[in-house]
Amino acid sequence: MRQQADAVIIGGGIIGMATAFYLARAKFGRIILLEKELVLGAGATSKAAGGIRAQFTSKVNIEMSMLSEKVFAAFHEETGQEALFDQVGYMFLLEEEKDVASFRKDYELQRSLGLNVDWLKPEDIPQYAPHVSLDGIQAATFCHDDGLGDPHEFLTGYEKGARRLGLEIEFEAEVTGIDTESGKISTVRTAKGDISTPLVVNCAGPQAVLIGEMVGTEVRVEPIRRQIVTTGELDFLRPDFPMVVDVKSGLYCHKESKGMLLGWADKNVERSFDTSIDPDYTDTILEKALDRIPQLETAEIANQWAGLYETTPDHRAIIGWEPSVKGMFHVVGFSGHGFMHAPAAGIVAAEIIGGKEPSLDISSLAPDRFAAGVQAEETNVI
Repeated sequence: MRQQADAVIIGGGIIGMATAFYLARAKFGRIILLEKELVLGAGATSKAAGGIRAQFTSKVNIEMSMLSEKVFAAFHEETGQEALFDQVGYMFLLEEEKDVASFRKDYELQRSLGLNVDWLKPEDIPQYAPHVSLDGIQAATFCHDDGLGDPHEFLTGYEKGARRLGLEIEFEAEVTGIDTESGKISTVRTAKGDISTPLVVNCAGPQAVLIGEMVGTEVRVEPIRRQIVTTGELDFLRPDFPMVVDVKSGLYCHKESKGMLLGWADKNVERSFDTSIDPDYTDTILEKALDRIPQLETAEIANQWAGLYETTPDHRAIIGWEPSVKGMFHVVGFSGHGFMHAPAAGIVAAEIIGGKEPSLDISSLAPDRFAAGVQAEETNVI
C-alpha cells in the first residue's frame, strides 16, 4: 500500500465511490479509497432497497435528488459504464387529513422546482398500481421521474470509472486511527499500514461517528436498524409497478425480480450496529403489506435482511468541512437516502474539496449546523 496520498477516502460504499469518481475526474491528485471489508459496498449499500426519488419536503433534498436522477438516467455518458435506472415512478398514498395537507404543500414546492410530480385522486391510482387497496385513501402523489436502481450496478459503474481515472482501492484496510498535527490531518493509520495525507474524506456511513471520534470531534450520525422482506414470484405483478409508500402505516414496496420487496421503518429501534433479523419486525412488515395489498396472501418469503440507516437529527445529510480539524471533510448521514443521493453528493463534495462553487446550494447541510439546535427537518423519511 502506498504511504502517501493527496486524499484518503474512508468507506467503499456508494457514497465513497461516487465521491472518489468525481474527485478523480477533477484530477485532484493521488486518491486512495480504504475499505475494511473484502469487497466494496458490503455495508449499507448492499442492504439498500434501491429506491430513487425526489419527493422530499426540503428544497436541498429535492434538488439533490433531481441532480442525481439526471445522472442515473445518463449513467453511461457520465461514467462509461452501464447501469439501469428503471423509472417506474414513486407513489405516496395519503389517508389522513394532516398528510393530505402536508403533502399538498410539498407537492407545490416540488412543482415549483421543476419536478414532474402529479397529484392523484383515488380513481387515478389503479392505472399505476391496480393491486393496491384504496380503503381509506384520499389522494396520492406520483412522480414519473422517480424509480428503482440496483445499488451494486451503480457502485460497480463508479468503481470502474474511478479506477480508469487512477483511483487506488485498498481492501481489508480498516482505519485504526487518524493523526493530526497543529489541528491538521497528517496521517491515516490502517490495518495494512500508514498513509501520510492532508485530506480525509469521511464516507463511512453508519460508522462515520467512529471516524469522527478518531480526531476528537462528534459526527451527529446514529446507526439505526431497518429490515426488508422479499417475496417469491408473483404472477399478478405488472413489470411497471412503481415504488408504493403507504404514508399512514409506513409500509413501502416495489417489484423485486419477479416478486416484491417490502419494508417498514420501526421508529422504536434503538441506536445500534446490530444487523440481526428480528422475526417480530418481519411479521409487522407482512401484516402491513397484507392490509394494503391483499393479493400477497399467497406469497412466500424469498429473503429477508437487516441493514443500517445513518441517521442525523434532522434527517438530512452532512456534507462539508469539519470546522474543528483542518483537512477533514464529511459526506455522511443520509438517513436512508444515500443511494439515491450518491451522484449529487459526490459531485458537490468534489467541487467543494477542489475549491469550486458547488452546483447546488448545500449550505444547510454543513456539519456545524446542529450547534444551535435543529432548525429544519426532512419529514418525508421512510
